[in-house]
Amino acid sequence: MANAKQLQAIVEAILFASGEPLEIERISQALDIDDEQTQQILLNLSAQLDERNSGVCLLNLDGKYQLTTRNVYGDYIRKVLEVKRNAPLSQAAFEVLAVVAYNQPVTKAFIEQVRGVDCSGVITTLCQKKLIEEKGRLELAGRPLVYGTTSDFLRCFSFSSLEDLPELPKDENADIQLSLESEENEPRQEKESE
Repeated sequence: MANAKQLQAIVEAILFASGEPLEIERISQALDIDDEQTQQILLNLSAQLDERNSGVCLLNLDGKYQLTTRNVYGDYIRKVLEVKRNAPLSQAAFEVLAVVAYNQPVTKAFIEQVRGVDCSGVITTLCQKKLIEEKGRLELAGRPLVYGTTSDFLRCFSFSSLEDLPELPKDENADIQLSLESEENEPRQEKESE
């Protein structure tokens, strides 16, 4: 059996090699230890990375863990890797992202009802950027797709979970609630352009 220092090194190697967020359960199974031990190893690893001002940090993305570079070094990494900066999100994209984040899972019809305009292009763009994704279909006429945010959304906005979203101002919250109630009372069929 590996000692605590070796287990931490193994966890760091697993997270580095994965490149994707991993659940504690998967890491625990690989190490043949319980989830509590794995949680403690992850906390220790995160603290050590922070303590030594490492260029990487450990993110908790809604219960999944990932090693990633620190945001402050992004410009240097782009220079070395010659990565072009992604085009910033438009105001419309931020609005659609907010509607999805606060109300998920939501249909395209719901998003359009809240915004008052067609959102097909914006939804496609957000899916391509992997900030939202299809989460299934509703059991209504036309079986409309429903959308929700992704772990990339959490990472991009530095949230550990959706509970970290800021509170909505009361007026906007009331408007969204009214929209929700009216959609429940009058379900609409969606266009097949999705």
